[in-house]
Amino acid sequence: MIEPGTSTTSTGTKSPGTTKTEAPRAAVPADPVFPLTLGVEEEFLLVDARTLRVVPAAPLVLSTAAGLPHELHAEGTRYQVEISTPVADSAATLRSELAGLRRTLARAARAHGCRLLAAPSPVVAVEGPLHLTDDEPRQREQARRFGALTDTLVSCGRHIHIGTLDVDTAVAVSNRVRPWLPTLIALAANSPFWGGRDTGHASWRAMAWAGWPSAGLPPHHTSTAHFRRSVQTLLGSGAALDTKMVYWDLRPSGNWPTLELRAPDMSPDIDSAILQAELARALVATALREIAEQRPDPPVREDVLRLARWRAAHDGLEGFGLDPYTGVELPAADLAEALLDLVAPELAASGDLDHAATTLAGLLRDGSGAHRQRTAFARRGDLKDVLRHLADETEAP
Repeated sequence: MIEPGTSTTSTGTKSPGTTKTEAPRAAVPADPVFPLTLGVEEEFLLVDARTLRVVPAAPLVLSTAAGLPHELHAEGTRYQVEISTPVADSAATLRSELAGLRRTLARAARAHGCRLLAAPSPVVAVEGPLHLTDDEPRQREQARRFGALTDTLVSCGRHIHIGTLDVDTAVAVSNRVRPWLPTLIALAANSPFWGGRDTGHASWRAMAWAGWPSAGLPPHHTSTAHFRRSVQTLLGSGAALDTKMVYWDLRPSGNWPTLELRAPDMSPDIDSAILQAELARALVATALREIAEQRPDPPVREDVLRLARWRAAHDGLEGFGLDPYTGVELPAADLAEALLDLVAPELAASGDLDHAATTLAGLLRDGSGAHRQRTAFARRGDLKDVLRHLADETEAP
């Protein structure tokens, strides 16, 4: 396997890039190996148990599950509900929290004739006018300003928070994590169907969401002041109503002292969700160590990274991707394994290496979420089979 970020010379040796780039200063302890916390937000669709079409039942479902007001929330539309886990110190604790909250939501959904769908898209087209969260004037203003782009709000992602990080540190770490965003997108790819058709992409959500002017890859920020200027530019240009609309794939959180990974598709498999969290935390820990050792930011061409993001969304885990440092085409599986190799020391230090390696091996063996959806469809050519497959995986114990 060729390691990303290297190029093979005529003598067969590998030459990593060494170009130095400016990086923001970060407040990093002398020993960068310190506990990093985990938190996850997961978005779900609600579908009618019989027709499997999305239904605007979120207010009813959340009312039934009202015993957890801090963990269960409304989302941008009334077809969606959201989980916010408490802060966790370990991946095992995070898994337990996610499983419990999913069970609670699934029970509440069944009470109203619905099923819970851990899916990035409704698979089939949404019928009638879009049911936005109608008690939010902000949502109505968003619909007025951005028009048909709001149709993509009926999609679900997973947001992973790694803390505790001040803004300076989060900006510096983001620069080092962003080259691996395409690989994280490929690992989570789970939205091949959208609007009743196969889009030809493994993660159409990644493509549709990038249509928002404030979404997609984050810029490389040379300082915290540069980061703040980028946000103000979004606001001043009309590309975002407020800082909540900074939809970059990776960003310092506006509400918490965390770095927030927003790129992954939602998936029904909890172990895949935990793998994303484990890899994200290990990437942050690796970046902190590199910053403490005063290593320069790795040189990344913006055009290559943009193309790598598209290729990851198109091919997913089963096809090919682009080395973010060189632009060389590599099997997506090789890029995923290279990521695991890169962060293995930090995964081992946190006790997550065995789970991460086992889960990744399972994905490479059994296929990504997108592959499993297409397999379900191939049996009879019926999208209802895809929706049942997603609901069954979501509600699995």
